[in-house]
Amino acid sequence: MPAILILAAGASARMRGRDKLLEQVAGVPQLGRIARAALETGCRVLVALPPEAGARVAVLAGLAVTLVTVADAATGMAASIRAGVSAAGDAAGLMILPADMPDLDAADLGALLGAFLAAPQLIHRGTSRDIPGHPVIFPRAFFPSLASLTGDSGARAVLATHPDRVQGVPLPGRHAIIDLDTPEDWAAWRAT
Repeated sequence: MPAILILAAGASARMRGRDKLLEQVAGVPQLGRIARAALETGCRVLVALPPEAGARVAVLAGLAVTLVTVADAATGMAASIRAGVSAAGDAAGLMILPADMPDLDAADLGALLGAFLAAPQLIHRGTSRDIPGHPVIFPRAFFPSLASLTGDSGARAVLATHPDRVQGVPLPGRHAIIDLDTPEDWAAWRAT
């Protein structure tokens, strides 16, 4: 089985003092909601967090997740991915799941997991309306490439290098492409 890495080490810099992962979705902080959805898959769930993440850690209290402190989180998303690969141990793959995607649910994660189990040699990427998005599951064979990433572009370089190994997994609506980074994004999403 793959492990799931929830990317939650970002600074929410564009939220002007608010933490986007603590925004309420259906009465629950977004980080807690996405962690519960990930746990419903039965996979081991890792949560990448910055060193000073007291409020985020509190949201995860009591959940059977593994907290992965990313000491160099400020250097970009690649630091979280590297830490997640290291923490994944002998997992058959790694689902990279951004924490700021409020439309994703357990059924979406299950669809990706099902695709991975049917073809574990491929990279499986959530899509919405044929637009590539998230989450993405990488087979274990790609762990060395993921472990060598730098900067803040995530795993785009790995995906670009292996387009023949990427299979889209259609998700409903805009689930794979909605991420909310600003107060305006959150307000617009809530208005729909």
